[in-house]
Amino acid sequence: MLRMMTLPQHLLARAQAEPGRVAQRHKYRGIWREFSFADVLANVRDFALGMRAAGVGPGDTVAIIGENEPEHFWVEYAAQALGAKVVSMYPDLTADEAQYLLEDSEAVYLVAQDQEQVDKGLAIRDRVAGLRAIVFWDDTGMWSYRQEGLMPFEAVQREGRAIHEQDPQLFERLVQAGSPDDIAVLSYTSGTTGKPKGVILTHRYLIDNAQRVIAAVDLPPGLEYLTYIAPAWATEQFFGLTIGLTSPMVVNFPEGPEQVLENIRELAVEAMVFAPRQWESLAAGIQARMLDAGRWRRRIFDWGLRIGHDVHVNRLDGKPIPALSRMLLPLADALVLRPLRDQLGLVRMKVAMCGGSTMAPDVFRLFHAIGVPLRNVYGSTEIGLLTMHQGERYDLETVGHWLVAHPESGPALEWKVSEAGELLIRGGSFFAGYWRQEAKSAERVAEGWYLTGDAVSSTEQGELVFLERVDDMRELSTGERFPPQFIETRLRFSPFIKDIMTLGDATRPYIGALINIDMNVVSRWAEERKLAFSTFTDLSQKPEVGELVREEIERVNRFLPEGSRIRRFANFPKELDPDEGELTRTRKLRREFLEERYARLVDALYAGEHEVALEIPVTYQDGRKGVLHARVAVHDVGKATLPAADRKLERA
Repeated sequence: MLRMMTLPQHLLARAQAEPGRVAQRHKYRGIWREFSFADVLANVRDFALGMRAAGVGPGDTVAIIGENEPEHFWVEYAAQALGAKVVSMYPDLTADEAQYLLEDSEAVYLVAQDQEQVDKGLAIRDRVAGLRAIVFWDDTGMWSYRQEGLMPFEAVQREGRAIHEQDPQLFERLVQAGSPDDIAVLSYTSGTTGKPKGVILTHRYLIDNAQRVIAAVDLPPGLEYLTYIAPAWATEQFFGLTIGLTSPMVVNFPEGPEQVLENIRELAVEAMVFAPRQWESLAAGIQARMLDAGRWRRRIFDWGLRIGHDVHVNRLDGKPIPALSRMLLPLADALVLRPLRDQLGLVRMKVAMCGGSTMAPDVFRLFHAIGVPLRNVYGSTEIGLLTMHQGERYDLETVGHWLVAHPESGPALEWKVSEAGELLIRGGSFFAGYWRQEAKSAERVAEGWYLTGDAVSSTEQGELVFLERVDDMRELSTGERFPPQFIETRLRFSPFIKDIMTLGDATRPYIGALINIDMNVVSRWAEERKLAFSTFTDLSQKPEVGELVREEIERVNRFLPEGSRIRRFANFPKELDPDEGELTRTRKLRREFLEERYARLVDALYAGEHEVALEIPVTYQDGRKGVLHARVAVHDVGKATLPAADRKLERA
């Protein structure tokens, strides 16, 4: 059972008990660097005392922007050691988005990774009252920067080291003054329906959620963990920053976002948490590679996958395993499944988790078939992790069984479903509120229950089934109700579809959809068929690509009630981009914004038109603005647009 302490108190205890134990590993400029718990403590201590000399203290906010690197974690622990709180920001935020978070969180100190992030900070520094300094930890390209209040990470640590030499017990006294109920992190919501809100996470909350996972899943000490999802997302606060410290795990930092898959293969990590989009991307990559394979390779792949499914998925579902498949599994594993796991870097994977929004059960089945025990974990930033796939058997159509809260976090977790079908929760470390938004906080709690906003049901085995956000359940003019996310998660299993937004409300008689194709996969598919194209716009509007997507939609439509089937669709003429405001930083669709931006296309879907001319404002990477002119085709589902001979697709 984890002791209910602050994270810096856990770090101090761990470094005193096992100073030489490897805590972190980072690939930097092609070389893996290891940091023991003693190393981590020294780096955290020096930076904390350096910040304290600059005036950072209890109740202050320290902001961090950058990729997952050891310094990112050290800064968080250092700020918390002083009684300060942290706001971690997504590295791809624009300067204006960063300004909002700095102002709302009342940040006094900004720690940035590199020149790109420093430039954002310098651009908005004068507009953020109270921001005293900007510190950077990667000095590449920074040799000419001489702005006042800008300093390198090492300079802060040097000052802290000097203070420690004068008073060796100061840091420990500061750490021991912390309380589990101190605010540790402000974790901002994705802002799908408005400005992001800062969810208050205390140390008690972080320890509680870490214990929920540890009690549910076997996490032996020293497990090799890959940190990839941003600490701006509460899930990584639970796993990399809290469980990594308390279990403990060896936290591995990839060289960079582009090298993640390469580093996973190199490390063959044992534990990993990805968002649904990342698991879906891996699944799409598996299927896409089979598009390039010859006929016999595809047949061998399909055979191996079928054997894996017969054994692993049937065992998971509690179904009988065919005797022949059981006998052939070692051969299938040697020829197909293990090489595939090795290619993905998952050959040693013991704890694979999917956190965030829902994901199609077919994605889970694919990974289980190849021998990767992928589990779903469900919860929210406000109330923490609630359910998880546990044990050796669980239903992939659900989000798992209930987790158990830390006994020192508060009353045991309880749940009920309201008359409207909404999940209500109380117990555990509970919801501490939104930062500086008491009215919004009060809206989420009624008679001691937290209102999750999620429509759910439960199986006879007690596993929770997530249906949809209550606000997103829709009703057509025909009276038919449908869950958009249920449809979308199943369509995203297609390797050709990256994003999908379903349309339909009380003013519309049927469901329409706007599709964002996966450029990498569809372009390979097109090249294999010698289809010439120039840009994303050109490719997305090819009749053959329209037919490809139509067949994918029809495949999912077969599993839906008549009234919940997609009738018409169009492919977006450009990739959806968070910098354009079309996606949140967690890659969620900004639906209201998209419906407004593509209003002309939406109208065409319901007016029976088959082509529409669009003018879409765009912002280029260098900041220039322009307009994309495109003619977008609108397709009917259930009606072929190409000759039958051209519709045959070779699918993996």
